[in-house]
Amino acid sequence: MPNQRPLLLIGALCAAMLSLTACSGDPSGRERTAPQVGYVTVAASAVPIAAELGGRTVAYESSEVRPQVNGLIRKRLFTEGSVVRAGQPLFQIDASLYEAAAQQAEANLASAEASAQAADEKAKRFEPLARMQAIAEQDYTDALAAARVARAAVAQNRAALETARINLRYTTIRAPIGGRIGRSLATPGALVSASQAAPLAVIQRVDPIYVDMQQSSAELTALRRSLASGGTRPGSTAVTLRLEDGSNYAVPGTVEFSEATVNEATGTVTLRARFPNPGGLLLPGMFVTALFEQAVEPDAILVPQQAVQRDFDGSAFVYLVGKDDKVARRKVVTTRTAGTDWVVSSGLAAGDRVITQGTGNLKTGMAVEPVPASRPQTIGAAGGSQAKDE
Repeated sequence: MPNQRPLLLIGALCAAMLSLTACSGDPSGRERTAPQVGYVTVAASAVPIAAELGGRTVAYESSEVRPQVNGLIRKRLFTEGSVVRAGQPLFQIDASLYEAAAQQAEANLASAEASAQAADEKAKRFEPLARMQAIAEQDYTDALAAARVARAAVAQNRAALETARINLRYTTIRAPIGGRIGRSLATPGALVSASQAAPLAVIQRVDPIYVDMQQSSAELTALRRSLASGGTRPGSTAVTLRLEDGSNYAVPGTVEFSEATVNEATGTVTLRARFPNPGGLLLPGMFVTALFEQAVEPDAILVPQQAVQRDFDGSAFVYLVGKDDKVARRKVVTTRTAGTDWVVSSGLAAGDRVITQGTGNLKTGMAVEPVPASRPQTIGAAGGSQAKDE
């Protein structure tokens, strides 16, 4: 029929267009493009091996104030909790008996000196008489011996006087070191002795101050082996502190030494660091956390943490931009973190392009459009279309 021919022609044209659209595989009629991914090119670099160890503060110097003579305490001469200087008087012991002993020693010395002088004069008078044989030789020999005995007695009494004077000085108990003194453990009127076990007070010097840290002997052994083999280099001795409240101590310190023995009970080795403490913020016995670079790994490879994925067995892998911009899957071994990166010990080489963005639906062998991760980009789902709607 004549009026049906245009309708048949239009239907045939529509069927042809639908056939072409179905053959293209994209209902929108646009060509599918390779997904864009961001990558970083890895390189070997020196990465410090950071140690974070718990520890406690220890006084730089500590001294227990003890009496060196017996007696009653008459006075306390310091303020508890104050800073004292070395040699400052702290306690006064009753000195009456020691003053009397010193006076007696002086008198004994004077008597011995007088006897020695008389013995010397007698020996001098006997000498010419002995040469003239006016007296027996034995008498002269006895006089010489008596003079020597008298001089020895003088030396003994002089030493006794010095001992008495020392004991008298000890009745004033002085600070052996400078530092902050604690509370008094003895009051006036208390009887003290040189052999007592309890101290009268304790003085601690806290500027500078030590921090004793504990590290596993296994970790320390592994580090020493790595240093010996050349796998790592010695790190810095500078150390920082994190206090109990989470804040950081403003002044850095220095690691000084480690113990030569392992604590059998804990299996740890003690490391000691020294810190300036001019404001007295750090007190002995505080728990702190020390952070320092114990060694440096010279040829470490860092990979951003978001690039590393885990397989079903827990092993790590990354996606690489391989030959012809196709995706390659590579297993890696990650040993530790450094900031926001993983330290990869094996599986990667300098120059590898590791995909860090757009890893959601990647498959091995898939063609991608690699873009440096540092450049602004639009990351789409792998296999998806990035063409803008017309």
